[in-house]
Amino acid sequence: MKIGILQTGLAPDELVDDFGEYPAFFERLLDGNGFTFQSWSVVQHVFPDGPEDADGWLITGSKHGAYEDHDWIPPLEQLIRDIVAAERPLIGVCFGHQIIAQALGGKVNKFEGGWVVGQHHYTIGDEVLTFNAWHQDQVIEAPQGAEVVGTSNYCANAALLYPGKAFTVQPHPEYGDDFIQGLIDTRGKGVVPDDLMEAAQTRMGQPLSNQRMARQFATFFREGRLS
Repeated sequence: MKIGILQTGLAPDELVDDFGEYPAFFERLLDGNGFTFQSWSVVQHVFPDGPEDADGWLITGSKHGAYEDHDWIPPLEQLIRDIVAAERPLIGVCFGHQIIAQALGGKVNKFEGGWVVGQHHYTIGDEVLTFNAWHQDQVIEAPQGAEVVGTSNYCANAALLYPGKAFTVQPHPEYGDDFIQGLIDTRGKGVVPDDLMEAAQTRMGQPLSNQRMARQFATFFREGRLS
């Protein structure tokens, strides 16, 4: 099964040598499932011809806001609608979660409670899972037809299921604590409040549920449902 990865942001230059660009994070996360991958850097205006270019699709995170005025966002939103109409399974993470919701009629905005950084607990289905987060924007209103299947104390719409069509999550199951530390050292300073970054560092080292989400993603790609 070929997974098309739509890259919507660039990793910090200082971290690329150690971690790679964002598509590489998902290739590592989904390794062992027999998938093949191809990436398109839509943030740099590189788009696939259409939904038929892959069997399933994944949209990455980004430093950009879904509501910002970038000329690559409208064609990305149209591509999202085309993928859904073509019934190709679609997964979105962080910005991907947000832009899918926006493209399908939801609302994205900055969270009144501010930034959410580092390890946090999420109730997804009947499980309490732990993932790293790095965001201020959230899906404030879910689109019609989307089911809220994940929440947290800081994010009411943390995971959305569009039955048989898309599954999206706000946190980052592709991030380890090491990359969060890298973001703290690069993009966080002067942007994210120091106390939040310090608190995130104190929570590092606890077990993450990244592989559990990897299994969810793989099941959704293959079967269009959650495991």
